[in-house]
Amino acid sequence: MSSRARVISLLPAATELVCALGARDSLVAISHECDYPADVALLPRVTASAVDRDASSASIDAEVRLLSSSGRPVFALDAADIVRLSPTVILTQALCDVCAVSDGDVRDIATLVSPAPEIISLSGTTLDGIWEDFTRVGVAIGHTEEATALLAAIALRLHVVHERLEAARAPRPRVVVIEWLDPLFVAGHWTPELVRRAGGIDVLSEPGAHSVQIAIDQVRSARPDVLLFAPCGFDVSRAEREARALLVSSEWSWARGCEAWALDGNALTSRPGPRLADAVEVMASVFTPALFAPPLPVHARKLSP
Repeated sequence: MSSRARVISLLPAATELVCALGARDSLVAISHECDYPADVALLPRVTASAVDRDASSASIDAEVRLLSSSGRPVFALDAADIVRLSPTVILTQALCDVCAVSDGDVRDIATLVSPAPEIISLSGTTLDGIWEDFTRVGVAIGHTEEATALLAAIALRLHVVHERLEAARAPRPRVVVIEWLDPLFVAGHWTPELVRRAGGIDVLSEPGAHSVQIAIDQVRSARPDVLLFAPCGFDVSRAEREARALLVSSEWSWARGCEAWALDGNALTSRPGPRLADAVEVMASVFTPALFAPPLPVHARKLSP
């Protein structure tokens, strides 16, 4: 690429990836949800949410369902700003209209930009798919070698975890990852693979499958050894607060004998970005504490017993 790309990232994971590739200076705008690394806060934001993210889980779910049923978007795009910024690359996604702007809306607005930008839609639902997205983004923004190096570094970190678990012949706990609390959803897509790479067995989800709503009785019947509460978009403090409120209810009395943890779902599990390696390391320290250093409280907090 003869000149530096002008990148608009409409996805927090994509923003993290661009920065991890050493291309922070290529970013000309980001989404309202992009919050890592910290210095991206200085960039213009070209999206907004119609949902109050500080509301309760039940209220957020109700708002999203109401918007969807009425045909209104959950997220808005600032078309005028996008055109004014003249991006050469727009990074978006096509996995979930609840998590980020819709791919169709992005493509409609991109037709107004001249010359037309390249649109890269992150679509990986498994770890291999995510790593392929890393490569595609690297090529699009002129950082192919950096993408190769990043993938090699992540692979090494995951290999270290695997080797330590294998050498110790560590037993694999039965794990359920809760991605939303009201209503209850179990995490899908790449999360079951994170659990497996960390030494656990996800007993309710399959790699690549969508996150699904589930009944409490199904969670109980799965006989988990470990419950991970990692609500999509919530930091560890909010996950801890809502999970504790859930666990004291009579419906969850059966779970008080399980090991339960709150995780920073916003940073570790919800985003298909470079910090998925962190997620594996954090989960490994939860599942097999004798082999790994305790997780930092900013990443995970033990709830019970």
